[in-house]
Amino acid sequence: MKGRNDLKLAVLIDADNIPYANIEGMLDEIAKLGTPTIKRIYGDWTKPTVSGWKPALLQHAITPIQQYSYTTGKNATDSAMIIDAMDILHSEKVDGFCLVSSDSDFTRLATRLRESGMLVIGIGEKKTPNPFIVACDKFIYIEIISGKNETKTPKAAASKATPEFDKMSNNLIKLIKATVDDLADDNGWAFLAEVGSLLMKKKPDFDARNYGFTKLTPLLKSLKNHIEVDERDVENSRIKHIYVRVKS
Repeated sequence: MKGRNDLKLAVLIDADNIPYANIEGMLDEIAKLGTPTIKRIYGDWTKPTVSGWKPALLQHAITPIQQYSYTTGKNATDSAMIIDAMDILHSEKVDGFCLVSSDSDFTRLATRLRESGMLVIGIGEKKTPNPFIVACDKFIYIEIISGKNETKTPKAAASKATPEFDKMSNNLIKLIKATVDDLADDNGWAFLAEVGSLLMKKKPDFDARNYGFTKLTPLLKSLKNHIEVDERDVENSRIKHIYVRVKS
């Protein structure tokens, strides 16, 4: 089985639905998940609305694909990107795809790629419709890549909390507790790495950064009224294995 850094990824970007300002952060995020062997961006490059992308394309070696808008109201960019994705799929040159768009029109494409055994990562803004999000194995919000929603401490996160944030927090606690219970041994303990993996399967856009934490461990430690965290030393090693369980 290939390791994370061995995965070859095709990165396909919808220039019509993604801001160019955070391209460097997006590519850094993708590099954590695999090697982007194909990088293409789709749009009508005769339009001034996508002109901001041009310097980034040269800097990051992204191949622009020209797609004219033949009919008003129809998104030809989507069609070109979907056709290219299927061609790449059948070439068998990659292990997964990163679809960078906030457009729900790519929902069926994401589903089809996963049906073919491909890893599918989505990147888009928080306005992205849920059907596209859940069609991906993992979905990352551009807002957390850019650092707009990043907070360094739980106290800071609380100070910026909104009614929406509180609602998300309550749902998050329920999700985490249920996931820990799903994986718990006879004593109620679950291995943190497995908890993280199952959380991602249940909720593709799950990311500790969405809630003001850089990693899952500090997020769980902040839920001390709900979750116990046990860091266990591995014999003859400096490594610690982290286990969690739901408090009675």
